[in-house]
Amino acid sequence: MSMNYRLADMLTQIRNGQAARLSEVRVQASKFLGSVLEVLKNEGYIEDYKREETGKGKAEFVIALRYQDGEMAIREVVCISKPGRRVYSKIENLPKQFNGLGISILSTSRGVMSDYDARKAGVGGEVLCSVF
Repeated sequence: MSMNYRLADMLTQIRNGQAARLSEVRVQASKFLGSVLEVLKNEGYIEDYKREETGKGKAEFVIALRYQDGEMAIREVVCISKPGRRVYSKIENLPKQFNGLGISILSTSRGVMSDYDARKAGVGGEVLCSVF
C-alpha cells in the first residue's frame, strides 16, 4: 500500500484505534510525525508515544491512546492541508476551533505547534489539521 500523506494516515489510525478501544496503535516514524505527536501529547489528546526500531533502519511510533471516562479523547480530526491543496494562514486569520475547545496544528517557520502557541509566538504557517 502506498502512503502519500503520512499525516492523514497517522490521524486515521489514531481515530480508528480509539473507535476500536485499543490501548495503543503503531505508525511509521518520521521527524515530522514526531513533532505532530509531541503537540498532541502536550495538548492532552494522547497519553504518550515512543519510537521503536523495527530493523533494517526503519522505525515506528507506538502511540498510547487516551480515554476520558470511557470516551475517546479525540472526538474529531480533520486534515486541512492535503498534498494537492495546501492551506496557509496568517495568525490573525486563523479561526478558533470549536470556540477554543479544539486546536489547530500548524507547521510554522519555528516548527510544528498548536494554534495557541503560534498566536503567542505571532507566527502563521500551513494549517495541517484541526483536533477536537
